[in-house]
Amino acid sequence: MAAGKLFLVATPIGNLADVTLRALRVLKEVDLIACEDTRHTVRLLDHYGITTPRQSYHEHNEAGRTTQLVELMRQGKNIALVADAGTPLISDPGHTLVSACRRAGIEVVPIPGASAAIAALAASGLSADTFFFAGFLPPRSSARRQALEKLSGIPVSLVFYEAPHRLLSALEDMVGILGPRQACLARELTKVHEEWLSGTLPEILQQLKGRTRIRGEITLVIEGNRQAPVAAGHPESLQEHLQEEMQRTGASRKEALKAVARQRGISRRAAYQLLLQNKKLTGSQD
Repeated sequence: MAAGKLFLVATPIGNLADVTLRALRVLKEVDLIACEDTRHTVRLLDHYGITTPRQSYHEHNEAGRTTQLVELMRQGKNIALVADAGTPLISDPGHTLVSACRRAGIEVVPIPGASAAIAALAASGLSADTFFFAGFLPPRSSARRQALEKLSGIPVSLVFYEAPHRLLSALEDMVGILGPRQACLARELTKVHEEWLSGTLPEILQQLKGRTRIRGEITLVIEGNRQAPVAAGHPESLQEHLQEEMQRTGASRKEALKAVARQRGISRRAAYQLLLQNKKLTGSQD
């Protein structure tokens, strides 16, 4: 029996109309829908009259459910994985399942769609040519500040998700570590109460401090470190710069990356993360 497939189906981040025709077809045709929260996903499915069986798949049962789902696909069942909103695996569960499918030779099919990070970046007014998606920062201030220190030298736009109850403390840490950078905060994207705040980080913090309560899903775009420009004579592309350094010096990829990071005024870790981000965006196999 031919193995089934795993479909990674992007769902709306708020407005139920923001779903693709292909996504609806897949959700109707698969044998099972694995949902981060079945109570949340049922609103979308009921809206479009989709009666496909569903099962919970979240961070607390991911390990056990992965084995079960992989076995179902080995038996020929097709399964769709959905998050509560947006694209699965982007700051959501699913990595364990996708990795297991790859190891088992099960086909993984992405069904693209809504993404809060991309929507916020595109409409932020900040550079979107290259960017670094950092997801959620650590909840505790000490760990959060350490994470921000590591990100502070990156010269491209930074994109974060943040919980409303941690937003003010996170912004205070951002002001302390990143300084008065330009930023854009998007709240409740595509929903009835969608809101945008633009300005420096201190200005956005002051606007929000005057509110009695902050609600909704938050996406924050912050300009990169303009004090770390690419040195003259070096390629703008980090990948091209790395290849040039390896060819010029004969150094290993690891050593060349260290040299490129120094030349660009960023840490080796930041340079490595930027390379990984670029691979995800371009599909590069380098």
